[in-house]
Amino acid sequence: MIPVPGYEGRRVAVFGLGRSGITAARALKAGGAIPVLWDDGVSGRLQAQAEGFVVEDLTTADWSGFAALVLSPGAPLTHPKPHWTVDKAREAGVPVVGDIELFARALDALPQGRRPKVVAITGTNGKSTTTALIGWVLQQAGLTVYVGGNIGIGVLALPEPTPGAVYVIEVSSYQLDLTTRFAPDVAILTNVSPDHLDRHGGMEGYVAAKRRIFQAQGPEAVALVGVDEEWGQGIVRDLASRVLTISSAHPGESRDPVLSSGHDAGDQRAAASHPPERPQDWVPAFAGMSGIEVRSTSIESDGAILADLSAARSLPGRHNAQNAAFAYAAARALGVSHEAAVKGLLTFPGLAHRMEAVGHIGPVRFINDSKATNADAARQALSSYPKVFWIAGGKPKDGGIDDLTDLFPRVAKAYLIGEAAQAFASTLGDTPHVISKTMDAAVAAAAADAQAAAGDQIVLLSPACASFDQFPDFEARGEAFRAAVLALGATPETAR
Repeated sequence: MIPVPGYEGRRVAVFGLGRSGITAARALKAGGAIPVLWDDGVSGRLQAQAEGFVVEDLTTADWSGFAALVLSPGAPLTHPKPHWTVDKAREAGVPVVGDIELFARALDALPQGRRPKVVAITGTNGKSTTTALIGWVLQQAGLTVYVGGNIGIGVLALPEPTPGAVYVIEVSSYQLDLTTRFAPDVAILTNVSPDHLDRHGGMEGYVAAKRRIFQAQGPEAVALVGVDEEWGQGIVRDLASRVLTISSAHPGESRDPVLSSGHDAGDQRAAASHPPERPQDWVPAFAGMSGIEVRSTSIESDGAILADLSAARSLPGRHNAQNAAFAYAAARALGVSHEAAVKGLLTFPGLAHRMEAVGHIGPVRFINDSKATNADAARQALSSYPKVFWIAGGKPKDGGIDDLTDLFPRVAKAYLIGEAAQAFASTLGDTPHVISKTMDAAVAAAAADAQAAAGDQIVLLSPACASFDQFPDFEARGEAFRAAVLALGATPETAR
């Protein structure tokens, strides 16, 4: 646990007693604060009482006595409307913070020589794989590494800082909205596409939340930014930190040199992209490098191959090559050698529910991409294979799968589940599909059709939907897929 100083002997309101909330309460208490906890659910309050915390109804509390409100990322800060605790905090002049901000303040309180390095990752898609991949590469290089945040362990539940350690932290837009001092040594924005717009009041608010990962960085910090979308391109233009861009290299495409280069292009746009205060002579690992370009099986810079990923079994597809590019650049920025960084990429074992090969029946392989909770994430999976038997559906998001029509020729047949089934069926049109309703039925039907087809085949779960209609989270959905596959007699992938 990381004790949070600065609130010694003071009352701090904590609302929302899920993983981040209860962990924040423990860290505050360890730092000498008096956390006062509340949750709308009885079970959370009972757990807090069992641990000896003060549990007090914040609807009737005296807010003038609180030093801060620690808000769960699940409670809205601004949209669709502020949570009632936020209104009360603002009326009383009480600052509203989250667990990432408490983590930042805990590190700020350390003497300079004891401060660890921090790598922070955000983005609409790919952030969990990138986080895990960076952690793996750094660990294989011999560094002391702690991985957490929005993935796995809550950030304040990670071990106390030690000199030379590196924290690799996944941060969501909800968490970033609650930060002011968070200043990672390496900050990464993988990509931006529409998501969680109801919580941010639209795309502008969502992008602004993502951009906050760079807000407190100093001129010696490193920003790694994906620039395949216009939002990433716009962010690059006004950063003062050391910037390296990551872009996809498509055959025949000519990219804007301003966006893929760290050098002055000699025109007004280059001047806008590279403000005078931005460092130009920076991390030795990137000397002379104009940016990193991603191809389907390699990452390159200025035409030179940095890493051939064709042997990296756990990193299929261009989107995983992009994740690898961010991991490579982050490792190099922290002093890891080129050879060690590449070796780490090639030995990465993969992450559950993210393009995870769970088993096979003869030439039919079953891929669990349950983490694909929106159409853009599903696009990455569908683009990785020439033909798939596709299991999709769940609780739909705005736009459904309308943006995936160009990939429908890759769909041998679709098997639709959950609330989105009927709407997805309409969008698929003439593309072969069936409404399976449940995961078990979808897996059984897809497996039978794939086995009847000739040659190697892929059964892909990539839902393009949230899971909350039939499952508590995407992990439970992925495990249901795995169980259904194994129930058919599939050989687990690890046994191959």
